[in-house]
Amino acid sequence: MVEMSVAGIALDAASRTPMVLLRDPSGRRQVPIWIDQAQAHNIMAGLQEGSPPRPLSHDLMAALLVAGGLELERVIVHAIEDSTFHAVLKLRPDLDEAELAENEVLELIEVDARPSDAIALAIRTGSGIWMLEEVVAEASIPVDAEADAEDQSAFSRFVDDLSPAALVRHLRNQDSETPSEE
Repeated sequence: MVEMSVAGIALDAASRTPMVLLRDPSGRRQVPIWIDQAQAHNIMAGLQEGSPPRPLSHDLMAALLVAGGLELERVIVHAIEDSTFHAVLKLRPDLDEAELAENEVLELIEVDARPSDAIALAIRTGSGIWMLEEVVAEASIPVDAEADAEDQSAFSRFVDDLSPAALVRHLRNQDSETPSEE
């Protein structure tokens, strides 16, 4: 299994559908999971530092876990079938150190969940998001961190060296190179 982190929310360029991007620890692979607008909102709300004026669904779920004496140990995205990801919540009783020492074998409670809900809940509880290596291998897209860093560096140099006169020259050159629509 691979522990993943939420790299962010992005929009699919073609369909304008939001997706959550999970990144592996090396930063070289990302797994996009397409979600809807409400799910994107719930994940983004969890990623932001402040709390909403009223609890969102996943805030309520986290509060219910605490009230029920349960703790979300981790989320596992364990399968992808017909372009649909499957996840489970691994819950355990919220025990103190003495109670944990008494229980040599602690059975985890497993609850089926949509990955988007599981991710939103994991963010709010500070729990790990794990994915089976087979799922990462099948669904990941490579991330070229070096190329991204080079592009960012080149852009930063361009902006640092930019003067108003150079910008006007650049824009004039762009206009003269663009064919007219006559």
